[in-house]
Amino acid sequence: MNLDEMNTHEILQVMNEEDKTVPDAVNQAINQIEKAVSAVIDSFTKGGRLIYIGAGTSGRLGILDAVECPPTFGTDPEQVQGLIAGGEDAIIKAVEGAEDDPELAKADLKQLQINEKDTVIGLAASGRTPYVIGGLQYSYHAGAHTVAVSCNKNAKISQYADIPIEVEVGPEILTGSTRLKAGTAQKLVVNMISTSAMIGIGKVYKNLMVDVQLTNKKLVERAKNIISLAGQVDYDTATAYLEKSNRHPKLAIVMSKMACSYDDAKRYLEQAGGFVREAIRLANNKDGDSND
Repeated sequence: MNLDEMNTHEILQVMNEEDKTVPDAVNQAINQIEKAVSAVIDSFTKGGRLIYIGAGTSGRLGILDAVECPPTFGTDPEQVQGLIAGGEDAIIKAVEGAEDDPELAKADLKQLQINEKDTVIGLAASGRTPYVIGGLQYSYHAGAHTVAVSCNKNAKISQYADIPIEVEVGPEILTGSTRLKAGTAQKLVVNMISTSAMIGIGKVYKNLMVDVQLTNKKLVERAKNIISLAGQVDYDTATAYLEKSNRHPKLAIVMSKMACSYDDAKRYLEQAGGFVREAIRLANNKDGDSND
């Protein structure tokens, strides 16, 4: 209550001490987060999508996670999407009243043609945002997996989701400013869900992002380093394999590990469902077609 009387150093220390409690709060919800990951993997396996919905900070965090998936994991932009109450304008400027209208979410999701293959994750720090509730209701009736992420116990939105995730972070240092601990908690949760799900569908080998998109010089260099680490080859060799693979890091890794052709690497990866480790195992078997 004496925040305005503190000096800057004291404010920063208090904020930092409060922020330290967030990962522990998230840890208490690990079991529910695991269920959400399973739902998302199921959706991806069936050709479905992950859709985040939220208002204000929560909506922006969903969009932030969604837009990072294509460059990181080589996903189609449609596979992971974020919806925010008020539409694209609300990303940079608050759209007053939009979060209070559940029908807006239903209209947004109807436009995306939500179906039983999809997973919809509603984000609401307060746990009672009407826009999110409306979206979860619509998604449930469409047959989609539904997940609710809130920062309060016994949150209202939990009643409208198959998988409720409640991360109780406690009061904010600036009362009611849920962009602080609550925002941090929600970002941790969505990062955990999307990253774990991508690992679950073969987008990662070891701890390397092997489906990274080579959209700029930095990412081209990252791909070369990934191939070098995964294939245990030097930089120049990794560069050569990247070119031989038509700039597909996964193929380059299999080619470098197994000293095989582009066509063979592609065949092993297709048989392995895109999992690099399994493709290497198949290549080691030589006659993996008949045995696996």
